[in-house]
Amino acid sequence: MGKKVLIVDDSRTIRQQVNFTLSRNGYEVVEAEDGQLGLEKIKSESDIAMVISDVNMPNMNGLEMVEAVKAAGIENIPIIMLTTEGSAELIARAKAAGAKGWLVKPFEPDQLIAAVGKLTGG
Repeated sequence: MGKKVLIVDDSRTIRQQVNFTLSRNGYEVVEAEDGQLGLEKIKSESDIAMVISDVNMPNMNGLEMVEAVKAAGIENIPIIMLTTEGSAELIARAKAAGAKGWLVKPFEPDQLIAAVGKLTGG
C-alpha cells in the first residue's frame, strides 16, 4: 500500500474523484467530510503523508483546519487546498497558515498526482 493521503471535502463526488485518482496511482486514501473531522484524523492517524482539503465546508472550513493543525504543532504533514475559490486573499491566508499549494476545481488528475508525488516524496 502506498502513502496515506487524507481528502477533506464536504462533497462526496469530489472525495470519490480524488480517491479514484490517487488510489489508481498507488496511494491509500482516507476521507473526512469537514475540517473538524479532518483535524481529528490528522491528530489520530500518525501515518498520514499529506492532506488535500476543500476551503468551504460546514463545521470547520479548510483554512480553519490548516490553522488548527499549525496551532497544534503538527508541521510534518503537507496540506494543499483543492477548491473552487481562487481569491488572492484566501490563497495568502492559506499559505500563511502553512498550506503548501492551491489547486482549483475541477482539477486535472495529472496535476493532482504531480502535486501529491512532489509533497510526499514519491
